[in-house]
Amino acid sequence: MKISRWCFGMVCTIGMALNACTGQSDGKDLDKEGISVVLLDNDQEDVSTMLLKKQKFYHELISNGKVAARKIAELRFETNEIVAKVYVKNGDRVQKGQKLAELDKFKLQNSLKQAEIALERAKLDLQDVLIGQGYTIDRLNEVPESIMKLAKVKSGYDQSLAQYELAKRAESQATLKAPFDGIVANLFTKPYNFANTAEPFCSILATNEIETDFMVLESELSLIKEGDRVIVTPYADSSVRYEGRVVEINPLVDSNGMVKVKALVKNKGGLFSGMNVRVSVRRTLSEQLVIPKTAVVLRSGRQVVFTLKNGMAVWNYVQTGLENADSCVVSNRADEGVTDGLVEGDSVIVSGNVNLANNTPVKLAQ
Repeated sequence: MKISRWCFGMVCTIGMALNACTGQSDGKDLDKEGISVVLLDNDQEDVSTMLLKKQKFYHELISNGKVAARKIAELRFETNEIVAKVYVKNGDRVQKGQKLAELDKFKLQNSLKQAEIALERAKLDLQDVLIGQGYTIDRLNEVPESIMKLAKVKSGYDQSLAQYELAKRAESQATLKAPFDGIVANLFTKPYNFANTAEPFCSILATNEIETDFMVLESELSLIKEGDRVIVTPYADSSVRYEGRVVEINPLVDSNGMVKVKALVKNKGGLFSGMNVRVSVRRTLSEQLVIPKTAVVLRSGRQVVFTLKNGMAVWNYVQTGLENADSCVVSNRADEGVTDGLVEGDSVIVSGNVNLANNTPVKLAQ
């Protein structure tokens, strides 16, 4: 466009010089209306437009979060015995009740047998005490509670029963089983080594549904509620998206003015506990005037949107509200008390508006 004007200026200059030399009228050589038409055509900007109407707006709030398994079980052996077998490894998927590992049970089974024998002996001693009190074996169910309690203490039955139950539990806990469906993690102990009762043998993570914790500003609390849709994208692979819902908002603002929010996400297998993710909270708002962000330009520090009227770009001051990645809500001039904005039915210029001014001639791009 600048080259055209320069060329035209040069032509006019040369023409004027020739006219001055020849004395001919410039109106005979150059038609002013023709020139103005040519200039008008050359000055027209190519723009694209959209018809403004009320529609659903998907408000988007972006935050950083961290993934955690919804259920985590740290399993450990209760007896310091040699690990006889390990049936799984880290990353294996297991089902509820599946064997994970077991200890050498020789000592445990022997202790259980001894406790069982001691319990049988205590039963006989209990019967002797009750018979000495005048009760027959077939009438033991008629013994008053106070007398039965005293007889159990005297015969050592309660103590033998407690030792038997303890030995039985120790023997059953020598085999670790998955408490729920999940994935094995943090398994580092090898067979033929003593189990460390002070540390977990392994962890089971339930990863079919996974939690994501993220922070939002105190000022954004009004824009988020339980049930809002969440899109989670791991930084390790930005091409994968996981959907979820907000399930918890902690009613506490920390010293930095942040509030912790928790979302439950359906995991397709690519999310690991502890993974850093990008969280996008989406909420649907209906009946809003929505325009692309590209339609808004700044003029003298104020937001301006151009509309197309009779081949001219008309300048409109506006105020924008909620926004997402590519769109924003614009003020509605039809609302009471609103002077800066647009109205439904406007033809909004969405591209080619960077260099426009008020009443600039424009044409629709092909």
